Amino acid sequence: MRVPVSTYRLQIRESFDLRSAAAVSRYVHDLGADWVYFSPILTAEKGSDHGYDVTDHASIDPARGGADGFAAASAAAREAGLGVLVDIVPNHVGVATPAQSVWWWDLLTHGRESRYAEAFDVDWEFGRGKVRIPVLGDDTEGASELDNLEIVAGELRYFDNRFPIAPGTADDGASPAEVHARQNYELMNWRRADAELNYRRFFAVNTLAGIRVETPWVFDESHVEISRWFSEGLADGLRVDHPDGLADPGGYLDRLAGVTANAYVLVEKILEGDEPLPTSWATSGTTGYDALAEIDRVLVDPAGRERLDELDSRLRGGGDTVSWTALIHTTKRSIADGILRSEVLRIERDLGSVAPDEVGGVTADAIAEVLTCFPVYRSYLPLGLHHLHEAAELARHHRPDLADEVGRLLPVLENPGHPAARRFQQTSGMVMAKGVEDTAFYRYTRLGTLTEVGADPSEFAVAPEEFHARQARRHANHPASMTTLSTHDTKRGEDVRARLSVLAEIPDEWAAALGDLRELSPLGDGPLESLLWQAIIGSWPASRERLHAYAEKASREAGDSTAWTAPAEDFETRMHALIDSAFDDERVAAVLDRLLGRITAAGWSNSLAAKLLQLTAPGVPDVYQGSELWETSLVDPDNRREVDFGLRALYLAAIDGGSMPEVDETGVAKLLVVSRALRTRRDHPELFTRYVGVPAFGARADNVVAFDRGGAITVATRLPLGLARDGGWDDTIIELAGRPVVDVLTNRRFDGGTIPLSELLATYPVALLVPAETVQP
Repeated sequence: MRVPVSTYRLQIRESFDLRSAAAVSRYVHDLGADWVYFSPILTAEKGSDHGYDVTDHASIDPARGGADGFAAASAAAREAGLGVLVDIVPNHVGVATPAQSVWWWDLLTHGRESRYAEAFDVDWEFGRGKVRIPVLGDDTEGASELDNLEIVAGELRYFDNRFPIAPGTADDGASPAEVHARQNYELMNWRRADAELNYRRFFAVNTLAGIRVETPWVFDESHVEISRWFSEGLADGLRVDHPDGLADPGGYLDRLAGVTANAYVLVEKILEGDEPLPTSWATSGTTGYDALAEIDRVLVDPAGRERLDELDSRLRGGGDTVSWTALIHTTKRSIADGILRSEVLRIERDLGSVAPDEVGGVTADAIAEVLTCFPVYRSYLPLGLHHLHEAAELARHHRPDLADEVGRLLPVLENPGHPAARRFQQTSGMVMAKGVEDTAFYRYTRLGTLTEVGADPSEFAVAPEEFHARQARRHANHPASMTTLSTHDTKRGEDVRARLSVLAEIPDEWAAALGDLRELSPLGDGPLESLLWQAIIGSWPASRERLHAYAEKASREAGDSTAWTAPAEDFETRMHALIDSAFDDERVAAVLDRLLGRITAAGWSNSLAAKLLQLTAPGVPDVYQGSELWETSLVDPDNRREVDFGLRALYLAAIDGGSMPEVDETGVAKLLVVSRALRTRRDHPELFTRYVGVPAFGARADNVVAFDRGGAITVATRLPLGLARDGGWDDTIIELAGRPVVDVLTNRRFDGGTIPLSELLATYPVALLVPAETVQP
């Protein structure tokens, strides 16, 4: 198996297709990355910017360059000495435009007689033999929305929505509504999807229909093109999107290993706390959210927790500090009772023991409560049985009235062969993702650094000793697992989080500034105001358009004062006025300027520290496109904006020509750190064979985190404002072996032994030391 040293993620789309990717291969190599890493490239919904709504697994998207484009991108990567990693989507297909999805169109045409009926996870009995499609608007003034149906060119049309007509069902002059009644699908009001949908989806996205990839022929037909990439040498590895949605993730990975000849495979898997990755899986590891959380937290000042908790309590009207555990129980239960109610009821029906007049009663209540209490994303029975027992115990604690019903459910949910147990496992991750990442993360706002995908926001900070222990475990257990700081899914770019971490060092100053801002531009939702002002200062200077888009998404995801399904017009008007005040109100600008003047430089220090830690710690580091300069994006789609590779190539050439960049708003100092770290790791793998923490000694020992990878030694500043307040490094030192070393960032040589940090970190807040003999004069 070929294993990457590092990767560089590119978002492939119509505006930056595979031929565009081919054109930047040389830059990716020059930067120091070892593999290029493509977002999904199979044919997706037209206009899709992300590619996760695959409509045809058998072809590469023409809009993304097609088969010829991929051949060109792969050839360019090979010429530059790069491996190729591709993101794939096995769990679902895009069905927003049925005519674009070959399998879905056939299913709607022929229903249960369709060749693809077995491919989709449809409860035909519940739908009375039809697939329920939630696209109709509300009936108005006594008129049915079905009156808006038309028959055009042999299709059933509802405004811009096109659906097939089964053969022989429209030949007698029947009205469009009558024809609709004869089809193998039922167009229904969109509000009914929450409880009445009868096909499995990706989370709560009605336009992404789950497929049964566990069925052998479904796997085979959906992986023909992917198999070709390996038989023809076009790809070297895969990133598997959302394996937790599959009925049998372990079995799927075994099948995948067979068609890829045991190639390098990563899984997009969120691990909770100390949850291990299943050892039986044919994978090299995860996509790195666990590493992201550790790196962020070692740069957060634990001393700021109490004051930030007090601020958060005041923003919520006083009282006790909000409990993360209690909050996510509330949000997860609201998801199970709301947008995922149809999944809960499907599990109930799979039990096969609930009378028709009892559907949605105590059994569904108990299922929803156990899903809510599930402590990790899912189990993989028999693995994870203890998590099911933990969830059952918590459910009994929260709802003693359901104790008997939970006890009755448990033997069924423990049985890996029972349909209800299998579906429960597929559903628990949905409830977790929607209840935590997409709701609670927007309500738990004390410090934006902490509410990131894959992280536990209740863990405020990590001491260097614990950080070292976790890295040593990764080195021992999953040395080829990916590490990351930014992805297409992160809620905030890595440098936004790095800047916000500084607030933990000055919680009282932040509280005062936030108080002033709330008076100048009141909103009436304290936690959301904190979230929005953090977004503004973390991403500044951001455009007005970007911040308005973020505010709308964040507020509706939080769901406290407004919502996607019922926007609160007055509230959102005030919210958008808040954003505008950052640009238009001189008093607001003055507060922001003072705060940014206090934290910006320290944020840059944190950014460089986080990046060097990620690039040199155990695992395979990924650099998300463009993040070699400051990455100040917010939640998607903001984090998929175009990247100016030409500018980055010019900056890199200047660095290679001997320029020593300042740590400033250009971010070129970060490009220096990224390129030197990636190149060192790629060109000198012998220096990255172990992991051991390097202690510091002296008055400011707590302000550094350092480790030895087997010859390459990383040194990074932490808590920079506190360091400056206390007068700098003073007598703080690290002790190394008595042999010469060179900092590859500054090319300064040190004799080894005792190295004062005041000298080592005089130019940059980070250093990467290597044996002097490995550096060419």
